[in-house]
Amino acid sequence: MVAKVYEWEDGAELDEHSKRKHKVLREYFSDYLRIRCQNPNQERFRMAIVDGFCGAGKYRCGAPGSPLIFLETLYAVSNSLNIERAAQGLRAIQIDVLLILNDATPGVVDLCKENIAGQLGEIREQADKLNIEVFYLSQEFEVAYPSIKATIENRGYKNSVFFNLDQCGHSLVELDTISDILTSFAAPEIILTFMIQALLTYLPKTDQDALQRRLERFGVSVPSIDNVEECMTNQAWLGAAERTVYNAMSRFGVYVSPFSINNPTGWRYWLIHFAKKTRARQVYNNILHRNSSAQAHFGRAGLDMLHYDPNEDATLYLFKDEDRKRATEQLYDDIPRRLANSGDAIQVEDFYQDIYNHTPAHSDDIHQAIIKSPDLTVITPNGGERRVANTIHPGDTLKLKPQRSFFSILFPNGKADKE
Repeated sequence: MVAKVYEWEDGAELDEHSKRKHKVLREYFSDYLRIRCQNPNQERFRMAIVDGFCGAGKYRCGAPGSPLIFLETLYAVSNSLNIERAAQGLRAIQIDVLLILNDATPGVVDLCKENIAGQLGEIREQADKLNIEVFYLSQEFEVAYPSIKATIENRGYKNSVFFNLDQCGHSLVELDTISDILTSFAAPEIILTFMIQALLTYLPKTDQDALQRRLERFGVSVPSIDNVEECMTNQAWLGAAERTVYNAMSRFGVYVSPFSINNPTGWRYWLIHFAKKTRARQVYNNILHRNSSAQAHFGRAGLDMLHYDPNEDATLYLFKDEDRKRATEQLYDDIPRRLANSGDAIQVEDFYQDIYNHTPAHSDDIHQAIIKSPDLTVITPNGGERRVANTIHPGDTLKLKPQRSFFSILFPNGKADKE
């Protein structure tokens, strides 16, 4: 499989899958900034952004590429935050950014400099509480990574790092590099793109064998496992491949969002989000629901999204309203079952840590399922009871109620069979 190469000098075409990726990126990065700057006593936030395959920053149609998306979002959020803070009588917040733009294609970084110059100039003239330092590189990402890492560390941006790795193909970013990013920085996040057609050459041989077995189990049969074109429009293929990708990526011990970019003609690209923080995965799930049909998941809609049997009624989950309704129905059973398997009470923060690598559900749906469940109660740190879904706090305690219900009749000893 030959990776697609964008012809930036002639003006690259903006594909539909890129439009979907960029919308998710813009909205998630905006929420990321707001959450990282939400403390009213905070007066400074420092972060590094690495755009490892930055391109020229602008497409033939005039639409912004990822470098401009980062700059536009930083400008908009910084201004908005400080207007809101002024209205509340709070001090302004200074945002310091180290932006590293890299692209291996000769001449592309020079085009990027030209295309972002106007936005950078406007920021420097108009946004006195936003400081952006830009570094430009033109190397293969794996070659550039050691110097990128050293620059981040030497300039004091090691705590908060955001990597956008929108590679064309599959093998331009090594799994060992993903692992190093996740272990070297305090609060890293990564958005990684790769082509599903290249899945088998991207994963280790053991994972290729696992995918072959899963495809057979799901009734997907092709003459050669390398000929994935024959099954890329098969929903069972998506489910089997998704589970294989998740197993390969979850070895890093972080939150992994293993969803493909949805395309009615076949699932051809994967957009994977990595984060160490529960809140990051929670927000990313919510963004996908805000952009329904941008990404796709095949399997269960509640908890344990990948732990389903081929004989069950697994369906395509596109983060739409009807999918959320189905998820909520499953959550009514899944949450008490999960809690019963570990005892009768758990702190909400610990519950989040337990579930968020295993569900595509929106946080609002999880909270509604908890509040409406006849088997659950939420206890505040002061001993009160939560009655409204959007007031549930990580410091609260989620507890099984003592009275009998349909769930407790099914599990009279307070224990549920594990999935």
